[in-house]
Amino acid sequence: MKNINILEGLSGKHICVLGMGISNFPLIRYLYKKGAKNIFVIDKSDSPETIARAESLKSEGIEFRTCFGENYLNVLKTEKFDIIFKTPVVRYDVPELAKAVEKGAVLTSEMEVFLNLCPGKIFAVTGSDGKTTTTTLIYKFLNAYCEKNGGKAWVGGNIGTPLLQFVDEMTENDFVVVELSSFQLMKMKAQTDVAVITNITPNHLDVHKSYEEYIDAKKNIFLNNGTDSITVLNLDNEVTASMNAIVPGKLYNFSRKDKVKKGVWLEGDQIMSHNGKIMDRGDIILPGNHNVENYMTAIAATMDIVPTEIMREIANAFGGVEHRLEFVRELDGVKYYNSSIDSSPNRTLNALSVFGGNVVLMAGGKDKNIPYDDLGPALADKVKAMVLTGPTAEKIEKALKDELGKRGLECEIPVIYAKSYQEAVENTRNLAKKGDVVLLSPASTSFDMFKNFEERGNLFKKLVLQLK
Repeated sequence: MKNINILEGLSGKHICVLGMGISNFPLIRYLYKKGAKNIFVIDKSDSPETIARAESLKSEGIEFRTCFGENYLNVLKTEKFDIIFKTPVVRYDVPELAKAVEKGAVLTSEMEVFLNLCPGKIFAVTGSDGKTTTTTLIYKFLNAYCEKNGGKAWVGGNIGTPLLQFVDEMTENDFVVVELSSFQLMKMKAQTDVAVITNITPNHLDVHKSYEEYIDAKKNIFLNNGTDSITVLNLDNEVTASMNAIVPGKLYNFSRKDKVKKGVWLEGDQIMSHNGKIMDRGDIILPGNHNVENYMTAIAATMDIVPTEIMREIANAFGGVEHRLEFVRELDGVKYYNSSIDSSPNRTLNALSVFGGNVVLMAGGKDKNIPYDDLGPALADKVKAMVLTGPTAEKIEKALKDELGKRGLECEIPVIYAKSYQEAVENTRNLAKKGDVVLLSPASTSFDMFKNFEERGNLFKKLVLQLK
């Protein structure tokens, strides 16, 4: 479906933009610029922030109607739309949406339209863990290549920057790297040139009806691609390894455990590919085996384009993405790390693997209806104390106690429940001694207290920097 332009003839079309969030804000501006005269923007939120966003656009002379508040979906019953742009977090099978599609509306999204219009080479990345770091690495590799060879590299999508607003500036010589969530990929039909899945473990089961639906959404990153496309899959992950047989184009695997036929693997302390040695593990300054995997993934995605010397230069210099094992400060011999991005137990497992058995863990948040049992062994081995917040606090404590029970041990690891982040940080300060690490790795989403993980991480950093 790439290069199918559903935006032709916009002036005569009735358009609904569902959601006034980060991606749809510039979408409205773009649609109006392209000639749309009949735009209806709806959102469940009628907060001052939502209203201020709408007023900001209207102050630019952009004309559209709005319906904000709990009954926002009623507009889909009373109006007939030609195109509906869905926000990622709203399911496609909401009855009002399904009815609108039955009446002839085309259901799409800012990202799907962008992928269809983008003239450049598209590198699309998804996965349960590591996708933002991997997306950033792919972009850094390609950007460094472009600086020496021409063209331009772009990065966006779920990583934070909506790209449709820039599509008219892009050329066929550009490289475009997009991070895609399972919500964005549900029912996605667009094509990509290079599709990457870092790994798949249970996640977002508070939105997806089943783990199988979540997996199927991830598959859409490559299922619609042509025979000249490249797909990069993790051979060490059972779910992604099982997808090898259904890849439509060229397949590259990566593995820390085994040599692969085509792709990238770890051989001792050397990162190898079917073309030869790429770099030494020691070239990577980011800590943890999971970051070795992130590098192997990014290498596999770009090795047909980017020289190995560029990859090594990046590995020697790149210190990581904010909120991902981000060093905040050292106080009285205690090191504080912010890994607010860790919104699942598996991410917290990866974070804990970097440290020894001296971690004061700050965790907890909104429940995504995923199991926490696998976190137990790492908690028992690595954590000396826990400060827990939010709805998942009891699940995390239970995972620890169950594991210690299996080992025939009583729970002698202090577990403190905190009602606020200020209280939680103060507790970590009291529990940690010289030589310890305080790690914010929530193993849960942020939406019980915060708008997103960035807000959560920024508050943690602010509170830590205020400690005396």
